[in-house]
Amino acid sequence: MPELPEVEVSRLGISPHLQGQQLTKVVARQRQLRWWVPDEVLQQQQQPILAVRRRAKYLLLDLPGGSIILHLGMSGHLKVVPADLVPGKHDHLDLLLANGTALRLNDTRRFGAVLWQAQGEQHPLLAQLGPEPLTADFTAETLIQACQRRGTAIKLVLMDNHVVVGVGNIYANEALFKAGINPQQPARDVSADKLALLCTIVKETLAAAIVQGGTTLRDFSQVDGKPGYFKQELLVYGRGGQPCVNCGTALSEVRLGQRSTVFCPLCQPLLQKN
Repeated sequence: MPELPEVEVSRLGISPHLQGQQLTKVVARQRQLRWWVPDEVLQQQQQPILAVRRRAKYLLLDLPGGSIILHLGMSGHLKVVPADLVPGKHDHLDLLLANGTALRLNDTRRFGAVLWQAQGEQHPLLAQLGPEPLTADFTAETLIQACQRRGTAIKLVLMDNHVVVGVGNIYANEALFKAGINPQQPARDVSADKLALLCTIVKETLAAAIVQGGTTLRDFSQVDGKPGYFKQELLVYGRGGQPCVNCGTALSEVRLGQRSTVFCPLCQPLLQKN
């Protein structure tokens, strides 16, 4: 599933083509995505697109009466194309613009979503989200407080959208390795200093991934069709059994929360509570 950097790269890619443009019509060739595309989305015609925002892994296209919410799911991606370009098999939805172009959603597996949030309301999917990691709302103190009484593995806490949004599996692996924290360590047993360091590294890792275009996954490409480039610099994710870049020890791979978790047993020792 595309993570926060991939979604932010998509936002940066589509914003110049959409913001300030007139949305003339929404065409849904397949309404059954992860959820049924609501009527309110299809009713948006002749509306200016005021802004293109991101909240966690959701994109929001702000219109006068509310926002169209887009989620890319596991295989979705967006492209700006000529409005008359013949759609492919998995091109499920177009947002037609007055300038003759369209924002096209392609989603092979149909795990993505197109939803509606009325003006002045908050969609239930967005209502309980935690702070954005790249803002001042996510601090060492907020992370320390979230971990104080939790016996859950620190990696799972870091991926909890109530604690901080958008830190998915790839970047949780990477950040914990850089911070020297074993992903299986109970969150309450990680020192405040380590958590402060982790907070900083999460911000740096996500920011670097955005600059480099997101991480190339099998189903992800940028809005211009070019792949992201950050995968070339991944230190642990997808490298189970390979040598650690720091010490040469074979990287261990386990499952946490049903997700692949890779770490160095020497650089990220599992500490015993005193």
